[in-house]
Amino acid sequence: MNFQFYYEKLLNSKEYKDFIKKNPNAYPCSSLFILDRETGGKGNSFHFDFWLPVEKKMNSFKVGEEIQFSEVENFDSRPFEEISVNHDFSFEDIEEMILKKMSEEAVTGRVQKILFSLQKLNGKEFLVITAFLNNLGLLKINFSLDDMKIISFEKKSFFEMFKVFKKEKKD
Repeated sequence: MNFQFYYEKLLNSKEYKDFIKKNPNAYPCSSLFILDRETGGKGNSFHFDFWLPVEKKMNSFKVGEEIQFSEVENFDSRPFEEISVNHDFSFEDIEEMILKKMSEEAVTGRVQKILFSLQKLNGKEFLVITAFLNNLGLLKINFSLDDMKIISFEKKSFFEMFKVFKKEKKD
């Protein structure tokens, strides 16, 4: 599975062509890809988000067997940076890098679900990756698309997150 395959599928859809005809100033601002390893890929999901600068709102397309359009509730009207759609990375290649890093860091557990969020901040594009593990572990990873490498890797547990939420409520 690769980024370009899903983007081209979107570009060739009637839903996208109708949308861009009505919204010629819209531009891609983020993407979300979910790989569901527990269901053998049946729960995979691929989304492309577009910013409408005049309306200051976001719209999204879910790319699967069919293309589904939806408006996104946005809590921030600041403009999003335009992302490049000229990426040819493979989700499986990045997943292999993550598994290798897990081994190097002695992280136990099996990956159940991986969320890849393509974003742009201060002119740099990167993937923010969250991997859910079967042992209630969570991996937070930043991946540089320029260098095609992991730039940060952090393991957390759901229990640590609950402690933080509980502590914040006390304050």
